[in-house]
Amino acid sequence: MLRSRAPMFCNRTVGLCPPLRDFRRTPLLVSIIHERKWLGCLGPRSEISRDFMRRISSQSNEKFASASANASSPLSALLSDAEILPGRSDDHGGVVVEMNGAPMSSDSFLSLLRASISKWRQQGKRGVWLKLPIEHANLVQPAVQEGFWYHHAEPSYLMLVYWIPASKNTLPVNATHRVGVGAFLINQKREVLAVQEKSGKLSGSGFWKLPTGVIEHGEDIFAGAVREVKEETGIDAEFVEVLAFRQSHMAFFEKSDLFFVCLMNPLSFDIQKQESEIEAAQWMPIEEFASQPIVHKHELLKYIVEVGLARFEKGFSGFSPLSITSVFSNRQSSLYLNTEYLNSRSS
Repeated sequence: MLRSRAPMFCNRTVGLCPPLRDFRRTPLLVSIIHERKWLGCLGPRSEISRDFMRRISSQSNEKFASASANASSPLSALLSDAEILPGRSDDHGGVVVEMNGAPMSSDSFLSLLRASISKWRQQGKRGVWLKLPIEHANLVQPAVQEGFWYHHAEPSYLMLVYWIPASKNTLPVNATHRVGVGAFLINQKREVLAVQEKSGKLSGSGFWKLPTGVIEHGEDIFAGAVREVKEETGIDAEFVEVLAFRQSHMAFFEKSDLFFVCLMNPLSFDIQKQESEIEAAQWMPIEEFASQPIVHKHELLKYIVEVGLARFEKGFSGFSPLSITSVFSNRQSSLYLNTEYLNSRSS
């Protein structure tokens, strides 16, 4: 009586099992077997002997041990550049990764991130800058899980950073200062342009102040001063120079603050106040402005008045912008200096 044998299924019948001759070139064989992806190809009558399996296991484990010595994942040393996150080198031995394109699952990203860090470590990279657009917000958690931390955020992205070496982290910190301007305008009648704000600490106090505001992203100081005067009072003005500036700390969300007092030349005089922010605006005699109790109480306001008058009465000269380039960039930037003094010396 013939005994029936249960058929042994092998993926090779449908072309899914690699030829046995390729096993010797497959360093991941043991790992794959452990994951049970090849169990269908191995049976009691398999062509792979136990001795051959032991040899393959020994060779593969040696490769894994070597890779693990320099990586958080044993597979990372075997990956090509096409199998790590796309990045570009920066000028300080680091790498910048911008996650654009199609959405990615957290698991897929985490695998690529671990392999990438291992590769960058082998390449001697130092800092890693990971820019995650808001569309990839799901990747924040796995990045933090791997040791990344927040550096800064903008409306459309979050920047995270990671330090690879065991040495002290030398990545630059986030921007530390906010920049503000105050506009000092005085007409031929010795009247200064003054406003009262609808909101803020001075709202409802009756205090008259100079037009002020915050410089916008990518905006020059002189351009921001001209814009703020126009927005708050409707006055067209020409920037002349920086009379003085103040630095303070622990201001807006614990950031430091730079405030530039700017001398402006009025080009128009009819006031049209900004309804949303300004309660009142007027041309005010400088003596009346300076006599306000709050001006005497706070040294900043006192010195602003004094330096403004010194410009007209005593020949005080501030700092005017000079358009320049530098060794770091061919883009135009502004150097503020005493141009009157330089011009007098050259003449």
